[in-house]
Amino acid sequence: MSKSVYSLVLTDEVVREIDRLAYQSGTNRSNMINQILAERVSYTTPEKRIEGIFGAIEKMLGMSDTFRKSAPASDTMLQINSSLAYKYNPNVKYSVELYRDDSEALGELRVSMRTQNTALIMALIDFYGVWADTERRFIGESPSGADRMGRFYRKIKPRINRTASRGSDTDTLGGLIAEYIRAFDSALKAYFYNLNAPSVAVREVQNIYREYLSASPHII
Repeated sequence: MSKSVYSLVLTDEVVREIDRLAYQSGTNRSNMINQILAERVSYTTPEKRIEGIFGAIEKMLGMSDTFRKSAPASDTMLQINSSLAYKYNPNVKYSVELYRDDSEALGELRVSMRTQNTALIMALIDFYGVWADTERRFIGESPSGADRMGRFYRKIKPRINRTASRGSDTDTLGGLIAEYIRAFDSALKAYFYNLNAPSVAVREVQNIYREYLSASPHII
């Protein structure tokens, strides 16, 4: 979205109130004025769109005992934590970054864990491989990747799900992202629960993914 510089004549009192709102919203004066004017003319700015998507994700996941919201890194990123039942209960961080511009992908989901435990990192990498293979098996592609440090990343792009067995009301982008995170987190925990039985672990991941696919005619 292009931006230009405009000159406005405003009273000092109005500017003070705008600055107060901007401070409360964690933004600057120019962006606050842009949001106020956009609301007045019923235009949805990229910032408002992202805010709405993040709100839908939080509502869908419920921010319960399973998921906890972290302090936002920026207004375009939402971070959610979940605990993994493995030795010292490491923290799994899900980071959803949405792009302001109209690129092919709407954003990116990243999964990471702060750990130096080599066995844990290797198990994570193995799980990512199983997850990618499962996606290729069921939807014909796996638009994701992982690095040697045990970090997972996946582009966010809505897709038609032709294998869905029923409809769903999770047709908003926020709902689709939330359902994917929920399925991924469930599969990750099931995989680690069955680490000592690899074939069972893989089967559990596939069952969870199959259930995820059956829930909505759209996926990411």
